[in-house]
Amino acid sequence: MIKIENLSRHFGQLRAVDGISFCLQDREILGFLGPNGAGKTTTLRMLVGYLQPSSGSISLDGESIFADPLKTSRQIGYLPEHNPLYEEMNVDEALEYFAELRKMPKDKFTERRDYVVQNCGLTDVLPQKIGTLSKGYRQRTGLALAILHDPRILILDEPTSGLDPNQILEIRDLIRKLGKEKMVILSSHIMQEVQALCDRVVIINKGKIIVDDLIGNLPRYLNKGISLKLVLKGEEVDFSDFRAEHPDLDLQLNQEGELYELTINSQDEQDIRLELAAFINKHNWLTLEMHTQQQSLEDIFHELTGEAKVLSAEKEETP
Repeated sequence: MIKIENLSRHFGQLRAVDGISFCLQDREILGFLGPNGAGKTTTLRMLVGYLQPSSGSISLDGESIFADPLKTSRQIGYLPEHNPLYEEMNVDEALEYFAELRKMPKDKFTERRDYVVQNCGLTDVLPQKIGTLSKGYRQRTGLALAILHDPRILILDEPTSGLDPNQILEIRDLIRKLGKEKMVILSSHIMQEVQALCDRVVIINKGKIIVDDLIGNLPRYLNKGISLKLVLKGEEVDFSDFRAEHPDLDLQLNQEGELYELTINSQDEQDIRLELAAFINKHNWLTLEMHTQQQSLEDIFHELTGEAKVLSAEKEETP
């Protein structure tokens, strides 16, 4: 387990990360989200040991990651957002070079090389210089280097950036597979990706954590109650009586040709579907559609973080 306690990082007077705490269990994929300048990259750089915290601690199985940096490094695979690669090397040379840096035995390297080449889709570009690769293939190469040594922990910052739709699906499948046996921290601005892959979400804003919960629990933070949408057909559709009986409800009725679209918003979690169905049946109207409207993760993220602007030190950091 990775445990982060009261972690902070200051750059002069700026608190890029301000006393955050969370943990990550084995076989869990954690979505780490926040607007630009929120402190995500600073946090990830501390997690991999690139930056020292100003205060607080990061521990792996109860031991500080800074106590033995080389031991920690062997267990972490990191794909940064701005994927740094040796452009004069070809892909195969880069894999061999990284294996040598990590002192991988030859038999293990052969096994892992075959695995990453196949799963990251690099077969066709192995002899090609990295500097001539498309952005999508550069991203695949960076991911292959991050998982080459079979790390226990994967920290992925925008892993599908630059990939085409088919490549995105392939890499998502790989991340999902890796998440069944490793700890994965995924930072992404693609909310659909986070929703599809992650078990839990941590949202950071202005250096502080504002949400840490299972992804299915996020709507409760908005206190939006229930929203129902119905499509009806009938004569003289009128919900004035129903509105009079429920003055706390927000009812909006719009007519399009022979059909009526009804939207009902409730500020509490009262379930009015049975009562509503009885009212509609009483008037002999036909219900063509009824469903509870769900907010997307993108909507939830936007409402929780708002349009707050914060001074970003993440591009000015020096190790």
